[in-house]
Amino acid sequence: MKTRLLLLVVATGALLANAGCYTNPVTGRQSLMLISQGHELSLGAESFAQMRKTEKVSTDPGQNARVKRVGERIAGAVGDQLPNAKWEFVVFESKDVNAFALPGGKVGVYTGLLKLAENDSELAIVMGHEIGHVIARHGAERMSEGMVIAGVGALGGVVAESKYDARTRDLFLLAYGGATTVGRVLPHSRNNESEADRMGAIYAARAGYDPRGAITFWKKMAAQKETGKSGAKLPAWLSTHPADAKRVADLEAFMPQVVPVYEANKGRFQ
Repeated sequence: MKTRLLLLVVATGALLANAGCYTNPVTGRQSLMLISQGHELSLGAESFAQMRKTEKVSTDPGQNARVKRVGERIAGAVGDQLPNAKWEFVVFESKDVNAFALPGGKVGVYTGLLKLAENDSELAIVMGHEIGHVIARHGAERMSEGMVIAGVGALGGVVAESKYDARTRDLFLLAYGGATTVGRVLPHSRNNESEADRMGAIYAARAGYDPRGAITFWKKMAAQKETGKSGAKLPAWLSTHPADAKRVADLEAFMPQVVPVYEANKGRFQ
């Protein structure tokens, strides 16, 4: 047991010693990073290629032209903040009101979202939000945190094993998992979403799209969820996303910072 404990201490120490720090080029926030950008790019390209094989790609020329048009303008607003990007914008046939972006500039938009996003400003907000996640490296950040949490959790379990009976040890591990999820992972996930909201509004404004589309779009999303909801609603502190009302309020408070950016750039695209 002592050997196992020693190995865990050494492994955890090495993990933290090799930890890098990434600075978000838009917000300036720094985050723990144990995943290389090269590894991210490989995962992104592989995942996107697999999705193109397994999900139905839309052949609608109007939908594809719209997503490509908006996507290319957002990509221009991103500039060199996403190194080695090979942009692809693909529309997938699905009723899901969703979109995603993967490392390397791989962006997917579902037809269900195109129906809800009535104008290009609303679509730009969503695409900018998803691309913001990639530029902020939120996925790699969460993976890095998971690696550290798993390492520390395992270390704690070994320590508990040496001093307490099985029931006490199980309670310790359960408490550790709960405290980590509620106290760290979920708040961080909500903070990531809020950060991506701000980044999406900034990119949309730089691309000449009205960032106030964020307000109208998220209000429609909230209304749709209320119409189609089933079962009990999760309390905000257990959700991975900010509460709808808070999300809209935060974006409304952010508008004075980005509307002038939109006013300065909209003439370039008219």
